[in-house]
Amino acid sequence: MPVAGRVADLVGKQRVLVASAAILLVGSMVCALSSTLAPMLVGRALQGLAMGFIPVGISLIREITPPDLAATATAAMSATLGVGGAIGLPLSAWIVQAGNWHALFWVATALAAVILVATWFAVPHVRDAQPGRLDLVGVLGLAIGLVSLLVGISKATVWGWGDVRTLGAIAAGVVVLLLWGAYELRQADPLVDLRTTAQRPVLMTNIAAVAIGFGMMAQSIVVPQLLQLPEATGYGLGQSILAAGLWMAPAGLMMMLFAPVSSRLIGNLGAKLTLMIGATVLGTGYLVAFFLMDAPWQLLVASCVSSAGVGIGYAAMPTLILDNAPAREAASAVGLNALMRSLGTTLAAAIMGTLLTSRTMSLGGFEIPTKGAFQLCFVAGAVAAFVGVAIASTIPRRGDSKTLDPAPAVVGAAD
Repeated sequence: MPVAGRVADLVGKQRVLVASAAILLVGSMVCALSSTLAPMLVGRALQGLAMGFIPVGISLIREITPPDLAATATAAMSATLGVGGAIGLPLSAWIVQAGNWHALFWVATALAAVILVATWFAVPHVRDAQPGRLDLVGVLGLAIGLVSLLVGISKATVWGWGDVRTLGAIAAGVVVLLLWGAYELRQADPLVDLRTTAQRPVLMTNIAAVAIGFGMMAQSIVVPQLLQLPEATGYGLGQSILAAGLWMAPAGLMMMLFAPVSSRLIGNLGAKLTLMIGATVLGTGYLVAFFLMDAPWQLLVASCVSSAGVGIGYAAMPTLILDNAPAREAASAVGLNALMRSLGTTLAAAIMGTLLTSRTMSLGGFEIPTKGAFQLCFVAGAVAAFVGVAIASTIPRRGDSKTLDPAPAVVGAAD
């Protein structure tokens, strides 16, 4: 996502949107044609590359919409993540039950083709390219550091948090990222301008993104499992994969419904308070789930409350970034913020997995999480959200901090 953002700043955002849609098309087709693991991994990696579409699209919105509609448009674009998930959950479940997983990726291929055509013909071709170069060493360093760090985190549930492989991968990732940061600071044209990123409004927004991303992902992991566990457990709700998807679908739609609410809050209260409100609502949803988890409709209510908070908060974050980053770095700055949210979701996957396996019971020869394990997950999600509120409270109001001018060339910087 940061690379797509940087390339968008250099060559133009509409071009990168088209390229991302084309990569999604190819990746989906590779997955659809796969019958073994290796090509499936290639296809999924290509689909992951296409995720740069979202932050680039958010940054482009500021350039193609009237100023009075910019906040609403940004909120709507941010909310599409939830709407896509809301539609995708039951649709993918139905496709797999009616056919097979190959059909699922053929549907994704067709959707990618529609996106590609629509992006090519419907998205304005804005002349927004900026002079500069792509820092290929920075791209490689960021990739190595992130992969090592995230592999260590995501495999911690399997390897164990104290395993030498887990600690080694995480430590190696941290070291590489520190070296990458030192290198980036010496570049006149870096992949990520860390001086801009270090400004308090941008820095604290990105840190809050980790906590809120954690809170968003936690429910996506925990609630479907609780819905599908057999009723013989005493707390499982015995829903099919399709039924579980349908119970989860309204939560995603709540994100879109709250997009105009977020826009109104941003206009009246500012993006900082809006982010705090969104994170508070998100945490409240987890508290509701802690006490109401005995019926599918109860989890539906809790998920809708949490998703309303995500819808409010996700619109505020890019607004804060765009308000405090130079226009020439808009896409890369939003891309980095999206990356921080993804880091939060990865942390959530690992920690939720650890919590769910920390308290288990035997049923039919299988070890399954206890009710207390699920409640512990809801507590962790609430804590993450409220930590996000605390972090967001430290973001200066607009005008309290200055956006730094472009950094001058330093000794050793590239020409």
